[in-house]
Amino acid sequence: MYLIDTHSHLDTFIEDVPAVLKRAVDNHVKKLISIGAGDGLGSNDLSAQLAEKYDNIWFSLGIHPHDSEKYPDLLALEKYFSSPKLVAMGETGLDYFRDWAPQEAQRSLFRQTIRIAKELKKPLIIHCRDAAEETMRILIEEQAQDVGGVFHCYAEDATFAEKLIDLNFFVSFTGIITFKKALDRQEAARLIPLDQIFLETDSPYMAPEPYRGQASEPGHVYYIAKKLAEIKGISLEEVADQTSRNAEKLFPLISL
Repeated sequence: MYLIDTHSHLDTFIEDVPAVLKRAVDNHVKKLISIGAGDGLGSNDLSAQLAEKYDNIWFSLGIHPHDSEKYPDLLALEKYFSSPKLVAMGETGLDYFRDWAPQEAQRSLFRQTIRIAKELKKPLIIHCRDAAEETMRILIEEQAQDVGGVFHCYAEDATFAEKLIDLNFFVSFTGIITFKKALDRQEAARLIPLDQIFLETDSPYMAPEPYRGQASEPGHVYYIAKKLAEIKGISLEEVADQTSRNAEKLFPLISL
């Protein structure tokens, strides 16, 4: 049995990566994707460096919607486009909940990222808060189904997830599904088919029970998988096997 953390901000652990990776492997987490989008552009540099150094780390490239006004051009990261460890573009998308950047700037960067993803033939990692319908509209208009992707930290219902199937998009659940009051997320996790689901920590954020209130880290995927198995009434091994195969299908480089 092995698990994949498909979304971790590993650059935040830069001083402690060997220990973090050991704890992950001890919890059956064998593969990790370090997400480039973080604080400005620097997290992309660190994620690429980590992927180059460690065999079981891959990375994505992106500019977070929050930074879309300050860094409006993804071509600033062009030097990494040909990296053999680059598996996806993102996280990218729209955040109308925080609304820390003008919505037009967010939409413009989002469209550019989709277009570059299509040129590079890389899937998309989508950040979406309070903007589900507009995110869907832009994905359709830009024909994002050509590369597909995943809605990370999934916050919509099962009906919306069903619409994503035609766009070749998966959904990904975090430690939120272990929270007692997260009944809507748990219901979505119950109804969405397992073959459409990824697992992620979004570390260092949203640590699952029993680590809630602490910094999350990749090894905590194990607890998210256990909760998903409980929600669906199936075995942990089945969850680990199918979600890992899902991730390797979208991100074929990580199966090498």
